[in-house]
Order: sequence, then structure tokens, then C-alpha cells
Amino acid sequence: MKKRSLSIVLGTVLAAGVLAGCGSNAQGVQDTNAADAAGADSAATETNAAGADTAATDTTTEEANAADVAGTDADAATTDAADGETEIAADGQLKSVLDKGTLTVAMEGNWQPWSYHDLQTNEVIGYDADVARAIGEKLGVTVEIVEAPWESLFAGLDDGRYDFVVNGVEITDERSAKYDFSDPYAYVHTALVVRDDNTEIKGFDDLAGKVTCNSIGSTYMELAESYGATANGVSTLDETVQNVVNGRADATLNSEDSILFYQSQNPDAPIKIIATTDEASSVAIPMRKGDDSASLRAAVNKALAELSADGTLTSLSEKYFGSDLSAND
Repeated sequence: MKKRSLSIVLGTVLAAGVLAGCGSNAQGVQDTNAADAAGADSAATETNAAGADTAATDTTTEEANAADVAGTDADAATTDAADGETEIAADGQLKSVLDKGTLTVAMEGNWQPWSYHDLQTNEVIGYDADVARAIGEKLGVTVEIVEAPWESLFAGLDDGRYDFVVNGVEITDERSAKYDFSDPYAYVHTALVVRDDNTEIKGFDDLAGKVTCNSIGSTYMELAESYGATANGVSTLDETVQNVVNGRADATLNSEDSILFYQSQNPDAPIKIIATTDEASSVAIPMRKGDDSASLRAAVNKALAELSADGTLTSLSEKYFGSDLSAND
């Protein structure tokens, strides 16, 4: 603007000089110069106006594009919500697991076919072991399996020695009062087992006054006691069966599928299943109760849902049990 004003002043001075020296011709030149200046001003005005229009158009276009992007994001969010996809906040215990890249899981390691050692590699395998590893894969972390006796599993969970327990744990009211459980990943029936020559015990009601042998603090021990039996506690399935075979116990209670697996591995064992519970119990993953574990529980449930939908749970169950325990049919 300053340069343009200076040009107009110089033009006026020059025009005055011409007017003094050239008479009427100077008027024509002045008129011509004025017309040119007017034309320049008009062109500048039009140019500026066009530039302003272009800028306004660009601004409007940018705003429209931004609105389109925002609308697209909103639509995507709506679609995710409609599809049932919920973003899980990586906080609390889940954040700790993701930060260290390791999920620490506890199980017995000697309860076939839930968890046991491969004779060739000594690796812990079984339905629980493979489910735990599949969950870890979904979370993008390595799974570290810690073995402990049944009676120590929950004490270790309480102390924070591992993130959760995957050990065929059945959901009960008493356990639910102390722990938060994942969604079920298996459903089991309890079997009543006696020596193959036992004719006194024909069902659960006949346990009154009898002696059973069960894992300490297990639902099987609690069920035996509810029928009036005296339940002696041991640590492993092998021990329970041996107590029955040797006559130190009249019966034992355990997962029907574990007993069937035991019989398949020990066909000469002198035992028989004489009864099973009518209703299946839900098997799930117990975690420490509270808000700190809420995000981890949500992530585990999401993983289990995906493993169920893609057939992984069914495949693993059929591999280890010979049937699908993952569905409550």
C-alpha cells in the first residue's frame, strides 16, 4: 500500500510539469493517466475480491472436509458400538501385564487332562495350559505358567504372585464373594467313583457315614460333606484314586472328564463311575476382586469370546477330553 501511494504522488508531480510545458496535450495525458490509474485500481480491486472469494471458498472446503472426517469417525464409532466392539482401557492390572509383556498364570500341573507335563518335553500342557496360552496370544503377551498345589493356588493369587488362576475352577457363591470370575470357558459334571467291587454305594445319597478322599478345599470335598461323608484331603487326582483302590476311602468325587481320562490312561485301574451330577458346573478364571482387575477381566472375557467364536475352545476341548466341554449343552 505504501509503494502504491508513492507512485500516485510521483505521477501527479510529473503530470503537473507536463501541464505547464505542453498546454492542452497535458490534459489529455492526465486524463489518460487517470483512466489507467482507475483501471489499475479496478483490476486490483477485482483481483483482491477474487482472492478473497478463493480464500473463502478454500476455508469453506476445509471446514466441509473436516466435517466429513468428523462424520466418518462418528459413523465408525457408531458402527463399532453396533457391532458390540468396546474399547478396553489399558489401566490397572491389564496395564501392568501389557507393560511387562508377561501374563503369569497358576495351575496345578498334575491334573490330567486340565494341566500336566508332556513326557517328552516336560512342558506343561492340557486344556487349561493351552487356553491360558491362547488368551496370552490374544493379549499379545507371553504366558508364564506357575505350578502350585491346589490348596496353595488361591493363597498365591491373594498375595499377587500371579495374575490369575486357570485350573478348572468351578464358580461357587463362596468363591464369587471373594474373587471376580471371567465368563465360563468349560462346563463339567461331578462323578462319584468307587472301587469296581463296591456294591454299597449306588448314588450320592449313600455317602452318609462314608469316607471320601478329595482335594483340600475343592468343590468335590464340599459336595461329599454335604451328603454326610467324612472327607479326607489330599493334593492330586492320583492320590484320591489310590486311596479308593487301597480301601482307605470308600469313594472319591472329581470331574467326570478327569476320571474318564484317568481310566483311558490306566485301563486296569479297579474303579468305576456310579453316578454324576445332573447339572453342569461352570468353570471360569478367578481373579483378585476389585476395580484394579476390571480391565484385565474385560480383556480376558473378550479373548474367550473370540476363542469360542473361532472354534479354538471346541478344538482344544475335543483334543484333551474327547468332547466339547466349552458349550453348556
